[in-house]
Amino acid sequence: MLHIGILSDTHLSACTDLFQRQVRHAFSHCQAIIHAGDLVDQRILAAFSGQEVHAVHGNMCNTDTQAALPPHKTVGYGRFTIGICHGAGNRMTIEDRLLQLFPAVDCIVYGHTHIPRRTKIGNILLLNPGSFRGTGRHGAMGTYAVLTIDEIGLSASLHELPADV
Repeated sequence: MLHIGILSDTHLSACTDLFQRQVRHAFSHCQAIIHAGDLVDQRILAAFSGQEVHAVHGNMCNTDTQAALPPHKTVGYGRFTIGICHGAGNRMTIEDRLLQLFPAVDCIVYGHTHIPRRTKIGNILLLNPGSFRGTGRHGAMGTYAVLTIDEIGLSASLHELPADV
């Protein structure tokens, strides 16, 4: 069984103590991490030392991070393929655009909307972890996802970061 921690929209320029505590709380049991963009600065990925990390840049990333990370990528775990993209444009049609970008994957991980979402369209699991730093409307808590891969298939859970981490 493989657990993949998924986050997006951290909007951080530095790897702060608070971020490192939140990462330990959310992802200490995960073997791999997917960051679906809007890191702002790729140096925050240092918080995931010892874990396999896949990241893409988003529209809010600095120029160094945009140059270092791709806008989208595909990764494989066993018989499953995962497409990763931050997303862009109107949130009402974002999933349509992602399905066109990744027509032959088992799961699409994306961000951009700051709204956690887990849904299936056909055989494809679409997963948006929301905003890890809780930058959503009305002071919402930070959110993240965990993707589990086992002999049965893919499953995902959405989580809120507790306020006291």
